[in-house]
Amino acid sequence: MAKLSKKQKSWTIDADKLHGIDEAITLVKDNATAKFDETVEVALNLGVDPRHADQMVRGVVNLPKGTGKTVKVAVFAKGAKADEAKEAGADIVGAEDLMETIQGGTIDFDRCIATPDMMGVVGRLGKVLGPKGLMPNPKLGTVTMDVKKAVEDAKGGQVEYRVEKAGIIHSGIGKASFSAADLRENFDALVDAVVKAKPAGAKGKYLRKIALSSSMGPGVKVDVAEVGAA
Repeated sequence: MAKLSKKQKSWTIDADKLHGIDEAITLVKDNATAKFDETVEVALNLGVDPRHADQMVRGVVNLPKGTGKTVKVAVFAKGAKADEAKEAGADIVGAEDLMETIQGGTIDFDRCIATPDMMGVVGRLGKVLGPKGLMPNPKLGTVTMDVKKAVEDAKGGQVEYRVEKAGIIHSGIGKASFSAADLRENFDALVDAVVKAKPAGAKGKYLRKIALSSSMGPGVKVDVAEVGAA
């Protein structure tokens, strides 16, 4: 058996116990002892098979208390829409010039937004942006003429969630420095969005397991029954 580090020995977690949501959040905060402000993350194990198109779970949710992260936003737009994006706080705005920068290997942003008329240009970047989850998508609100709202949402605490091959969604819900109440509000918003996104093709139990953790801390199992009741 691998030896436990000094940090691991200090963790006050029963790995097999199911905890209530508020208790789990408190335990995660108490065990987030790194020298930086750790991200609090949630893992949702869903009863879906993402290999089937009718069981894909993907969407965006606005976390009411924000993410605690500074999000860099790039926007593909021209003319008045480009000006609108800059005024809304976009970090990078461009068209063909931005496409060439990305093709050159520079991707210095966390979210990518495009107006519909720019998708002919953005489409050439599918093999680059797609694997990184950065490809603009109308279903996620990132292909839109309402550039101002899209930029403000991305900057203001909107996160994208997407189920992975193993049927798990991983998402940050804030920082360890957030109050327990703020983390609970963000947790509820994310879980509510994922539950509402349940695909018609999903059979049996949908929310199977939930765990909370911080970037460097241990996982804390959450009682799914309590989450369902809430």
